[in-house]
Amino acid sequence: MASSYTKLSPIIDILVLFLLLVSITLYSFTSTAATTTNTTTKSAEEFYKFSRIRAHLKKLNKPYLKIIQSPDGDIIDCVPSHLQPAFDHPKLKGQKPLDPPERPKGHYNSTTTDHVLNDSIQQWRVSGESCPEGTIPIRRTTEEDILRASSIRRFGKKTVTRVRRDSTASGHEHAVGYVMGEQYYGAKAGLNVWAPRVASSSEFSLSQIWVISGSFGDDLNTIEAGWQISPQLYGDNSPRFFTYWTTDAYQATGCYNLLCSGFVQTNNEIAIGAAISPTSTFKGHQFDISLLVWKDPKHGHWWLEFGSGLLVGYWPWWLFSHLAKHASMVQFGGEIVNSGSSGMHTATQMGSGHFSGEGFARASYFRNLEVVDWDNSLIPLNNLRLLADHPNCYDIRGGYNRPWGHYFYYGGPGRNVRCP
Repeated sequence: MASSYTKLSPIIDILVLFLLLVSITLYSFTSTAATTTNTTTKSAEEFYKFSRIRAHLKKLNKPYLKIIQSPDGDIIDCVPSHLQPAFDHPKLKGQKPLDPPERPKGHYNSTTTDHVLNDSIQQWRVSGESCPEGTIPIRRTTEEDILRASSIRRFGKKTVTRVRRDSTASGHEHAVGYVMGEQYYGAKAGLNVWAPRVASSSEFSLSQIWVISGSFGDDLNTIEAGWQISPQLYGDNSPRFFTYWTTDAYQATGCYNLLCSGFVQTNNEIAIGAAISPTSTFKGHQFDISLLVWKDPKHGHWWLEFGSGLLVGYWPWWLFSHLAKHASMVQFGGEIVNSGSSGMHTATQMGSGHFSGEGFARASYFRNLEVVDWDNSLIPLNNLRLLADHPNCYDIRGGYNRPWGHYFYYGGPGRNVRCP
Protein backbone atom coordinates (compact mmCIF):
# COMPACT_ATOMS: atom_id res chain seq x y z
CA MET A 1 0.00 0.00 0.00
CA ALA A 2 2.85 2.28 0.86
CA SER A 3 4.41 1.65 -2.55
CA SER A 4 1.13 2.37 -4.36
CA TYR A 5 0.63 5.62 -2.46
CA THR A 6 4.14 6.73 -3.29
CA LYS A 7 3.52 6.22 -7.00
CA LEU A 8 0.20 8.10 -7.06
CA SER A 9 1.23 11.07 -4.89
CA PRO A 10 3.19 13.01 -7.57
CA ILE A 11 0.30 12.60 -10.01
CA ILE A 12 -2.19 13.90 -7.45
CA ASP A 13 0.10 16.80 -6.60
CA ILE A 14 0.41 17.75 -10.27
CA LEU A 15 -3.37 17.51 -10.74
CA VAL A 16 -4.05 19.72 -7.72
CA LEU A 17 -1.50 22.26 -8.90
CA PHE A 18 -3.06 22.26 -12.37
CA LEU A 19 -6.56 22.82 -10.97
CA LEU A 20 -5.23 25.60 -8.75
CA LEU A 21 -3.60 27.35 -11.71
CA VAL A 22 -6.80 27.04 -13.78
CA SER A 23 -8.84 28.45 -10.89
CA ILE A 24 -6.51 31.42 -10.47
CA THR A 25 -6.50 32.06 -14.21
CA LEU A 26 -10.29 31.90 -14.44
CA TYR A 27 -10.70 34.22 -11.42
CA SER A 28 -8.23 36.67 -12.88
CA PHE A 29 -9.97 36.59 -16.25
CA THR A 30 -13.42 37.00 -14.67
CA SER A 31 -12.24 39.85 -12.47
CA THR A 32 -10.56 41.62 -15.39
CA ALA A 33 -13.63 41.09 -17.55
CA ALA A 34 -15.91 42.52 -14.81
CA THR A 35 -13.62 45.53 -14.33
CA THR A 36 -13.46 46.06 -18.08
CA THR A 37 -17.25 45.77 -18.32
CA ASN A 38 -17.76 48.24 -15.45
CA THR A 39 -15.24 50.66 -16.95
CA THR A 40 -16.84 50.33 -20.38
CA THR A 41 -20.33 50.88 -18.92
CA LYS A 42 -19.15 53.89 -16.94
CA SER A 43 -17.37 55.30 -19.98
CA ALA A 44 -20.51 54.82 -22.06
CA GLU A 45 -22.63 56.56 -19.44
CA GLU A 46 -20.16 59.46 -19.21
CA PHE A 47 -20.01 59.71 -23.01
CA TYR A 48 -23.83 59.79 -23.18
CA LYS A 49 -24.04 62.39 -20.41
CA PHE A 50 -21.53 64.74 -22.00
CA SER A 51 -23.08 64.22 -25.43
CA ARG A 52 -26.39 65.43 -23.97
CA ILE A 53 -24.66 68.39 -22.31
CA ARG A 54 -22.97 69.39 -25.58
CA ALA A 55 -26.29 69.11 -27.43
CA HIS A 56 -27.97 71.30 -24.80
CA LEU A 57 -25.18 73.87 -24.97
CA LYS A 58 -25.53 74.00 -28.76
CA LYS A 59 -29.25 74.65 -28.31
CA LEU A 60 -28.72 77.44 -25.76
CA ASN A 61 -25.62 79.18 -27.13
CA LYS A 62 -26.69 80.77 -30.40
CA PRO A 63 -24.53 82.06 -33.26
CA TYR A 64 -23.11 85.47 -32.35
CA LEU A 65 -21.72 88.51 -34.12
CA LYS A 66 -19.49 89.69 -31.27
CA ILE A 67 -18.07 88.42 -27.96
CA ILE A 68 -17.60 90.60 -24.88
CA GLN A 69 -15.44 89.31 -22.00
CA SER A 70 -16.79 90.53 -18.67
CA PRO A 71 -14.36 91.33 -15.80
CA ASP A 72 -16.16 88.79 -13.60
CA GLY A 73 -15.44 85.93 -16.04
CA ASP A 74 -18.76 85.90 -17.89
CA ILE A 75 -18.74 85.70 -21.67
CA ILE A 76 -21.44 87.79 -23.31
CA ASP A 77 -22.48 86.78 -26.83
CA CYS A 78 -24.09 89.42 -29.05
CA VAL A 79 -26.72 87.28 -30.78
CA PRO A 80 -28.92 88.48 -33.67
CA SER A 81 -32.34 89.21 -32.17
CA HIS A 82 -34.19 86.78 -34.43
CA LEU A 83 -31.87 83.91 -33.42
CA GLN A 84 -32.43 84.19 -29.63
CA PRO A 85 -33.80 81.13 -27.75
CA ALA A 86 -37.38 82.50 -27.70
CA PHE A 87 -37.68 81.90 -31.43
CA ASP A 88 -37.11 78.19 -30.99
CA HIS A 89 -40.73 78.11 -29.80
CA PRO A 90 -43.08 76.73 -32.49
CA LYS A 91 -45.39 79.75 -32.13
CA LEU A 92 -42.49 82.20 -32.64
CA LYS A 93 -40.47 80.52 -35.39
CA GLY A 94 -39.73 82.91 -38.25
CA GLN A 95 -40.91 85.98 -36.30
CA LYS A 96 -39.05 89.03 -35.05
CA PRO A 97 -39.37 90.97 -31.75
CA LEU A 98 -42.34 93.32 -31.51
CA ASP A 99 -42.13 97.10 -31.37
CA PRO A 100 -42.44 98.81 -27.96
CA PRO A 101 -45.98 99.02 -26.54
CA GLU A 102 -47.81 101.90 -24.88
CA ARG A 103 -46.47 102.45 -21.35
CA PRO A 104 -48.81 102.68 -18.39
CA LYS A 105 -50.15 106.16 -17.68
CA GLY A 106 -48.83 107.93 -14.60
CA HIS A 107 -45.45 106.26 -15.04
CA TYR A 108 -43.36 107.26 -12.02
CA ASN A 109 -39.98 108.85 -12.79
CA SER A 110 -37.52 108.60 -9.90
CA THR A 111 -35.20 111.48 -9.09
CA THR A 112 -33.00 109.49 -6.72
CA THR A 113 -30.87 106.43 -7.34
CA ASP A 114 -32.52 104.57 -10.20
CA HIS A 115 -32.86 107.30 -12.85
CA VAL A 116 -29.52 106.83 -14.59
CA LEU A 117 -28.58 103.66 -16.43
CA ASN A 118 -24.91 104.02 -17.23
CA ASP A 119 -22.29 101.64 -18.57
CA SER A 120 -21.53 100.29 -15.09
CA ILE A 121 -25.04 99.05 -14.31
CA GLN A 122 -23.75 95.55 -15.10
CA GLN A 123 -20.23 94.16 -14.90
CA TRP A 124 -19.95 93.33 -18.60
CA ARG A 125 -20.49 97.01 -19.52
CA VAL A 126 -17.60 98.33 -17.40
CA SER A 127 -15.16 98.26 -20.32
CA GLY A 128 -17.50 100.38 -22.42
CA GLU A 129 -18.13 97.55 -24.89
CA SER A 130 -21.67 97.08 -26.15
CA CYS A 131 -23.63 94.84 -28.48
CA PRO A 132 -24.45 96.14 -31.98
CA GLU A 133 -27.95 97.22 -32.94
CA GLY A 134 -30.05 94.28 -34.05
CA THR A 135 -28.42 91.93 -31.51
CA ILE A 136 -29.08 91.12 -27.86
CA PRO A 137 -26.49 90.31 -25.15
CA ILE A 138 -26.78 86.74 -23.84
CA ARG A 139 -24.65 85.33 -21.02
CA ARG A 140 -22.97 82.24 -22.46
CA THR A 141 -23.87 78.95 -20.75
CA THR A 142 -20.90 76.70 -19.99
CA GLU A 143 -20.47 72.98 -19.36
CA GLU A 144 -19.69 73.79 -15.71
CA ASP A 145 -23.01 75.65 -15.37
CA ILE A 146 -24.97 72.56 -16.41
CA LEU A 147 -22.86 70.19 -14.30
CA ARG A 148 -23.77 72.17 -11.17
CA ALA A 149 -27.48 71.50 -11.76
CA SER A 150 -29.27 68.47 -10.30
CA SER A 151 -29.89 67.24 -13.86
CA ILE A 152 -29.77 68.49 -17.43
CA ARG A 153 -33.57 68.47 -17.51
CA ARG A 154 -33.80 70.70 -14.41
CA PHE A 155 -31.03 73.10 -15.46
CA GLY A 156 -32.32 76.68 -15.39
CA LYS A 157 -35.47 75.76 -13.46
CA LYS A 158 -36.50 76.35 -9.86
CA THR A 159 -36.84 73.45 -7.47
CA VAL A 160 -40.41 72.14 -7.50
CA THR A 161 -42.01 73.01 -4.16
CA ARG A 162 -45.45 73.18 -2.63
CA VAL A 163 -46.71 76.73 -3.22
CA ARG A 164 -49.44 78.31 -1.13
CA ARG A 165 -51.38 81.55 -1.35
CA ASP A 166 -49.69 82.93 1.79
CA SER A 167 -46.30 82.53 0.03
CA THR A 168 -44.88 79.79 2.24
CA ALA A 169 -43.37 76.67 0.74
CA SER A 170 -41.18 73.85 1.96
CA GLY A 171 -37.57 75.00 2.25
CA HIS A 172 -38.40 78.44 0.83
CA GLU A 173 -38.75 81.36 3.26
CA HIS A 174 -40.14 84.80 2.49
CA ALA A 175 -40.59 88.35 3.72
CA VAL A 176 -43.05 89.95 1.33
CA GLY A 177 -45.64 92.64 0.82
CA TYR A 178 -48.60 91.61 -1.32
CA VAL A 179 -52.00 92.63 -2.63
CA MET A 180 -54.79 90.36 -3.82
CA GLY A 181 -58.52 90.28 -4.49
CA GLU A 182 -58.60 92.45 -7.64
CA GLN A 183 -57.59 92.18 -11.28
CA TYR A 184 -54.00 93.40 -11.77
CA TYR A 185 -52.36 94.21 -15.09
CA GLY A 186 -48.87 94.93 -13.83
CA ALA A 187 -46.67 96.07 -10.95
CA LYS A 188 -43.81 98.47 -10.32
CA ALA A 189 -41.27 99.08 -7.55
CA GLY A 190 -37.79 100.32 -6.75
CA LEU A 191 -35.75 97.65 -5.01
CA ASN A 192 -32.49 97.96 -3.10
CA VAL A 193 -29.57 95.87 -4.45
CA TRP A 194 -27.22 94.14 -2.00
CA ALA A 195 -24.80 91.21 -1.99
CA PRO A 196 -26.09 88.99 0.85
CA ARG A 197 -24.18 85.92 2.00
CA VAL A 198 -25.43 82.58 0.67
CA ALA A 199 -24.28 79.77 2.97
CA SER A 200 -24.59 76.80 0.63
CA SER A 201 -24.21 76.25 -3.11
CA SER A 202 -27.67 74.66 -3.18
CA GLU A 203 -29.33 77.76 -1.69
CA PHE A 204 -30.15 81.20 -3.08
CA SER A 205 -31.19 84.65 -1.91
CA LEU A 206 -33.33 86.90 -4.08
CA SER A 207 -35.43 90.04 -4.12
CA GLN A 208 -38.12 90.34 -6.76
CA ILE A 209 -41.58 91.22 -8.00
CA TRP A 210 -44.05 88.34 -8.51
CA VAL A 211 -47.06 88.75 -10.82
CA ILE A 212 -49.31 85.79 -10.00
CA SER A 213 -52.50 84.06 -11.10
CA GLY A 214 -54.00 80.60 -10.74
CA SER A 215 -55.23 78.38 -7.95
CA PHE A 216 -51.84 77.93 -6.24
CA GLY A 217 -51.93 74.29 -7.24
CA ASP A 218 -50.46 72.70 -10.34
CA ASP A 219 -51.84 75.51 -12.52
CA LEU A 220 -49.99 78.37 -10.79
CA ASN A 221 -48.86 81.07 -13.27
CA THR A 222 -46.09 83.51 -12.32
CA ILE A 223 -43.93 86.17 -13.91
CA GLU A 224 -40.92 87.16 -11.80
CA ALA A 225 -38.11 89.70 -12.08
CA GLY A 226 -35.49 91.07 -9.71
CA TRP A 227 -31.98 90.29 -8.50
CA GLN A 228 -30.62 87.06 -7.03
CA ILE A 229 -27.49 85.34 -5.77
CA SER A 230 -27.45 81.68 -6.80
CA PRO A 231 -24.08 79.88 -6.70
CA GLN A 232 -25.59 76.75 -8.27
CA LEU A 233 -27.01 78.60 -11.26
CA TYR A 234 -24.20 81.11 -11.88
CA GLY A 235 -21.15 79.67 -10.13
CA ASP A 236 -20.44 82.73 -7.95
CA ASN A 237 -21.88 85.00 -5.25
CA SER A 238 -22.66 88.11 -7.29
CA PRO A 239 -26.14 89.67 -7.35
CA ARG A 240 -27.54 89.21 -10.84
CA PHE A 241 -30.52 90.62 -12.71
CA PHE A 242 -32.90 87.76 -13.48
CA THR A 243 -36.32 86.82 -14.79
CA TYR A 244 -38.48 83.72 -14.37
CA TRP A 245 -41.83 82.39 -15.55
CA THR A 246 -43.95 79.29 -15.11
CA THR A 247 -47.47 78.20 -16.02
CA ASP A 248 -47.60 74.96 -13.99
CA ALA A 249 -46.17 75.76 -10.55
CA TYR A 250 -42.51 75.32 -11.58
CA GLN A 251 -42.98 71.71 -12.71
CA ALA A 252 -42.22 71.53 -16.44
CA THR A 253 -42.80 74.95 -18.01
CA GLY A 254 -40.69 78.08 -17.75
CA CYS A 255 -37.14 78.85 -16.70
CA TYR A 256 -34.71 81.47 -15.53
CA ASN A 257 -33.63 84.19 -17.95
CA LEU A 258 -33.23 82.96 -21.55
CA LEU A 259 -32.53 79.32 -20.67
CA CYS A 260 -35.61 78.12 -22.57
CA SER A 261 -37.86 79.49 -25.30
CA GLY A 262 -40.38 81.97 -23.93
CA PHE A 263 -39.18 85.46 -22.98
CA VAL A 264 -38.45 87.64 -26.04
CA GLN A 265 -35.64 90.13 -25.41
CA THR A 266 -35.73 93.40 -27.36
CA ASN A 267 -32.86 95.31 -25.73
CA ASN A 268 -29.12 95.30 -26.54
CA GLU A 269 -27.95 97.03 -23.33
CA ILE A 270 -29.04 94.63 -20.56
CA ALA A 271 -27.87 91.02 -20.25
CA ILE A 272 -30.35 88.96 -18.24
CA GLY A 273 -28.39 86.83 -15.77
CA ALA A 274 -25.39 89.19 -15.71
CA ALA A 275 -24.01 90.70 -12.49
CA ILE A 276 -25.30 94.07 -11.26
CA SER A 277 -22.81 96.77 -10.32
CA PRO A 278 -22.68 98.74 -8.06
CA THR A 279 -24.44 97.39 -4.95
CA SER A 280 -25.47 99.02 -1.68
CA THR A 281 -23.09 99.22 1.27
CA PHE A 282 -23.94 99.07 4.98
CA LYS A 283 -24.21 102.63 6.39
CA GLY A 284 -22.97 103.86 3.00
CA HIS A 285 -24.15 104.44 -0.56
CA GLN A 286 -27.53 102.93 -1.42
CA PHE A 287 -28.24 101.64 -4.90
CA ASP A 288 -31.59 100.49 -6.20
CA ILE A 289 -33.13 99.50 -9.50
CA SER A 290 -36.63 100.16 -10.78
CA LEU A 291 -38.67 97.34 -12.35
CA LEU A 292 -42.01 97.53 -14.10
CA VAL A 293 -43.99 94.56 -15.42
CA TRP A 294 -47.22 95.27 -17.28
CA LYS A 295 -49.67 93.80 -19.75
CA ASP A 296 -49.75 95.57 -23.11
CA PRO A 297 -53.45 96.44 -23.64
CA LYS A 298 -53.13 96.15 -27.43
CA HIS A 299 -51.51 92.72 -27.89
CA GLY A 300 -51.81 91.32 -24.35
CA HIS A 301 -48.13 90.45 -23.88
CA TRP A 302 -46.40 91.03 -20.52
CA TRP A 303 -43.54 93.54 -20.89
CA LEU A 304 -40.59 94.19 -18.58
CA GLU A 305 -38.93 97.57 -18.06
CA PHE A 306 -35.63 98.04 -16.21
CA GLY A 307 -34.82 101.49 -14.83
CA SER A 308 -36.47 104.50 -16.44
CA GLY A 309 -37.67 103.64 -19.91
CA LEU A 310 -35.36 100.75 -20.79
CA LEU A 311 -37.56 97.97 -22.18
CA VAL A 312 -35.96 94.56 -21.73
CA GLY A 313 -38.55 92.47 -23.60
CA TYR A 314 -41.79 90.55 -23.15
CA TRP A 315 -43.46 87.26 -22.29
CA PRO A 316 -46.06 86.38 -25.00
CA TRP A 317 -49.54 86.10 -23.46
CA TRP A 318 -50.12 82.63 -24.91
CA LEU A 319 -47.34 81.15 -22.73
CA PHE A 320 -49.85 81.28 -19.88
CA SER A 321 -53.29 80.06 -18.93
CA HIS A 322 -54.54 82.36 -16.14
CA LEU A 323 -52.06 85.17 -16.81
CA ALA A 324 -53.28 85.28 -20.40
CA LYS A 325 -56.04 87.50 -18.94
CA HIS A 326 -54.72 89.24 -15.82
CA ALA A 327 -53.06 88.66 -12.44
CA SER A 328 -54.98 87.99 -9.25
CA MET A 329 -52.08 88.73 -6.87
CA VAL A 330 -48.88 90.78 -6.81
CA GLN A 331 -45.99 90.22 -4.39
CA PHE A 332 -42.86 92.25 -3.64
CA GLY A 333 -40.01 91.12 -1.40
CA GLY A 334 -37.33 88.61 -0.55
CA GLU A 335 -36.99 84.84 -0.68
CA ILE A 336 -34.26 82.41 0.41
CA VAL A 337 -33.84 78.65 0.29
CA ASN A 338 -33.12 76.93 3.61
CA SER A 339 -31.73 73.50 2.70
CA GLY A 340 -31.41 72.40 6.35
CA SER A 341 -28.35 70.37 5.41
CA SER A 342 -26.51 71.25 8.66
CA GLY A 343 -29.40 70.32 10.93
CA MET A 344 -29.76 74.01 11.83
CA HIS A 345 -31.39 76.96 10.11
CA THR A 346 -29.32 78.31 7.25
CA ALA A 347 -27.10 81.37 7.71
CA THR A 348 -28.07 82.55 4.20
CA GLN A 349 -28.94 86.24 4.41
CA MET A 350 -31.95 87.99 2.88
CA GLY A 351 -31.69 91.56 1.58
CA SER A 352 -28.82 93.27 3.36
CA GLY A 353 -28.61 90.55 6.02
CA HIS A 354 -30.07 92.95 8.61
CA PHE A 355 -33.55 93.10 10.13
CA SER A 356 -36.11 95.65 8.95
CA GLY A 357 -36.01 97.67 12.19
CA GLU A 358 -32.50 98.91 11.43
CA GLY A 359 -33.90 101.19 8.71
CA PHE A 360 -32.29 103.12 5.86
CA ALA A 361 -28.72 102.27 4.78
CA ARG A 362 -28.82 99.19 7.00
CA ALA A 363 -31.87 97.16 6.00
CA SER A 364 -32.91 96.44 2.42
CA TYR A 365 -36.04 98.10 1.04
CA PHE A 366 -38.73 98.22 -1.64
CA ARG A 367 -40.22 101.63 -2.40
CA ASN A 368 -42.81 103.32 -4.63
CA LEU A 369 -44.95 100.19 -4.81
CA GLU A 370 -47.63 100.50 -7.50
CA VAL A 371 -49.89 98.28 -9.60
CA VAL A 372 -51.34 98.68 -13.10
CA ASP A 373 -55.14 98.73 -13.37
CA TRP A 374 -57.55 97.76 -16.18
CA ASP A 375 -57.10 101.19 -17.78
CA ASN A 376 -53.31 100.76 -18.13
CA SER A 377 -52.71 103.27 -15.33
CA LEU A 378 -50.19 103.01 -12.50
CA ILE A 379 -52.01 103.45 -9.19
CA PRO A 380 -51.03 103.23 -5.48
CA LEU A 381 -51.65 99.96 -3.67
CA ASN A 382 -54.80 99.28 -1.71
CA ASN A 383 -54.60 97.09 1.41
CA LEU A 384 -50.92 96.14 1.24
CA ARG A 385 -50.39 93.10 3.47
CA LEU A 386 -47.03 92.19 5.00
CA LEU A 387 -45.90 88.64 5.70
CA ALA A 388 -42.72 87.14 7.15
CA ASP A 389 -43.19 83.38 7.45
CA HIS A 390 -40.06 83.03 9.69
CA PRO A 391 -39.93 86.44 11.46
CA ASN A 392 -37.13 85.44 13.86
CA CYS A 393 -34.93 84.79 10.83
CA TYR A 394 -36.19 87.42 8.35
CA ASP A 395 -38.78 90.12 9.02
CA ILE A 396 -40.60 93.00 7.31
CA ARG A 397 -41.90 96.46 8.33
CA GLY A 398 -43.85 98.86 6.09
CA GLY A 399 -44.81 102.50 5.86
CA TYR A 400 -45.82 105.39 3.64
CA ASN A 401 -44.36 108.83 2.88
CA ARG A 402 -44.49 111.29 -0.02
CA PRO A 403 -41.08 110.63 -1.62
CA TRP A 404 -41.31 106.82 -1.38
CA GLY A 405 -45.06 106.23 -1.46
CA HIS A 406 -45.80 102.74 -0.12
CA TYR A 407 -42.57 101.09 0.99
CA PHE A 408 -41.17 98.45 3.34
CA TYR A 409 -37.88 97.33 4.84
CA TYR A 410 -37.25 93.60 4.99
CA GLY A 411 -34.63 90.87 5.42
CA GLY A 412 -32.41 89.39 8.07
CA PRO A 413 -29.35 87.27 8.86
CA GLY A 414 -30.95 83.83 8.93
CA ARG A 415 -29.47 81.75 11.74
CA ASN A 416 -29.09 83.77 14.97
CA VAL A 417 -29.94 83.34 18.68
CA ARG A 418 -33.68 83.65 17.91
CA CYS A 419 -33.44 81.54 14.76
CA PRO A 420 -31.36 78.48 15.73
